[in-house]
Amino acid sequence: MEKDGVKNKVKTGLVLEGGGLRGIYTAGVLDVFMENNITVDGVIGVSAGAIHGATYVANQPGRNIRYNLKYRKDKHYMSLYSLVTTGDLCGKDFCYRELPDELDPFDYETFKNSPMKMYVGCSNLETGEAEYLECKDLGDEKDMDKLRASASLPLVSQIVEVDGMKLLDGGVSDSIPIFAFRRMGYRKNIVVLTRPEGYIKGEDKMLKIEAIKYKEYPEFVKRMYMRHRYYNKTLEKLLELEKAGEVFIIRPSRDMHISRLEKNLDKIQDVYELGVSDAQEKLQEIVEFLK
Repeated sequence: MEKDGVKNKVKTGLVLEGGGLRGIYTAGVLDVFMENNITVDGVIGVSAGAIHGATYVANQPGRNIRYNLKYRKDKHYMSLYSLVTTGDLCGKDFCYRELPDELDPFDYETFKNSPMKMYVGCSNLETGEAEYLECKDLGDEKDMDKLRASASLPLVSQIVEVDGMKLLDGGVSDSIPIFAFRRMGYRKNIVVLTRPEGYIKGEDKMLKIEAIKYKEYPEFVKRMYMRHRYYNKTLEKLLELEKAGEVFIIRPSRDMHISRLEKNLDKIQDVYELGVSDAQEKLQEIVEFLK
């Protein structure tokens, strides 16, 4: 594309799927990116992908695996205790204030001043649609709430309100927001998935319970029932974009055998290392893709 004889730069993007602690794979991939100065114009993440994407924009390699190994078994971090005492599996005060402000400081200034734009995907309970919200300053409580909303799993999280919207986990409405990012102008994207090649999503086993829990939000419930179909269709379209050279997919090279709420620290470390090795193996291809 040229204008007045000058070739315009195609905007590059990074699309990050969620998946709870499966997302520690993404942390490994992004640490390789940071260590090799691989940057893009914009990042969009969903749920755990949003959490790891924020650390990438803040340029803090090693941070996500470090605090996950250190605090995974802390009752305040991700636990039944936290759910019972705070209403959130991942307590707001511990995970979004104490951890980033005191225990393993998040670099708010680097994030705020980064040339990379950061977006998070959330699900709007009243419309059932996805909301793609820009986070400019995670030191601002509203932007931190956007990030928290993206990672707030149904059934085990309180609804997060931002700008009058009632929000939860972005994975319900759009688990892999590649098409939204393309509409936003990011036409050349690296997509990091947390499921191996050949994975097909089935219907959520908790759907009946979720339908009861969120019965006052019928559009959200409809979206929950459609989620697996939309997800599988997105995977099909991603392959087409990959063949066209518009997308570069990084996904686990083997089945990771890890649950989204995994407690086994050895498994968490193993999945992180898989992300590192997969990214290192594809490093030169990624560099060429972004040229």
